[in-house]
Amino acid sequence: MLISVIILHANKADYSRACLESLARVSHPEIEVINVNNGSTDDTASLLESWRPDGIETRTLSFDSNIGAVRGRNEALQIARGEAIAFLDNDVILGQPNVFEILENALFSRPECGIVVPKLVFPFAPFLVECLGAGVSRSGKIEYLERGKPRETAFSPREVQCAISAAWLCKREVFEKIGALDEAFSPVQFEDLDFCYRAKSAGFSVWTAPDAEIFHFEHTTTAGSADINFRYVTTKNFVEFKKRWRTVFENENGPTDEAATWRDLPKKSIEDLDWRALLPLAEA
Repeated sequence: MLISVIILHANKADYSRACLESLARVSHPEIEVINVNNGSTDDTASLLESWRPDGIETRTLSFDSNIGAVRGRNEALQIARGEAIAFLDNDVILGQPNVFEILENALFSRPECGIVVPKLVFPFAPFLVECLGAGVSRSGKIEYLERGKPRETAFSPREVQCAISAAWLCKREVFEKIGALDEAFSPVQFEDLDFCYRAKSAGFSVWTAPDAEIFHFEHTTTAGSADINFRYVTTKNFVEFKKRWRTVFENENGPTDEAATWRDLPKKSIEDLDWRALLPLAEA
């Protein structure tokens, strides 16, 4: 089964290099990679041009300016050929060579499942969980589920209200039924949560696959983009998300507002650690 892997890049070539090097190690036999270069002015363009791993077909969509995560992914979706579509941010490092096999098996083991998400883990000791799916309280607060727990914790697959799209796998039929990401949320923020709720309203479900593990440098891919006012777009898109889905999440068994209080955990940049030391973990 062909998986189309769509990766967003907006500068931060060091992160893209680590992401692509880990991706070149995966064992899935049928993968195509569509790199979206959103107006990068660093070494990203030359990196994407030179990255040609054996056995992986690659294509690059390049834009002169940053068209945003929503439109960038939507442009890539128009040329994706896979029966399943993976979204990755360029600030992830794949934690296992068979991560796509794990996600694929989880996605297609339940007919109603439309989206499956891995366990996202901070890429430095003590390797705490960033999130494993997301929840929405009755008032609309977002909780990153399992945040701050040890990666060794025994989690079971579970259905969740929604998930962030830093890394997920989605059936093509979901996009065919409900369409692409809603560009009302451009350039970024809440488009992924909205997509999950749209998918659920069409009869699909969102599940976690905790046996799949991906390292993530939290809030890096779009951070520091001078052409995006994050405070403004986050507030605007949060209001839109609540307006659309309040009557749904008010009646879901979501987390309490207290549980959904944001936990700001320590972060490190790629310059703060030897990211190549993570790659043997991907080969274990």
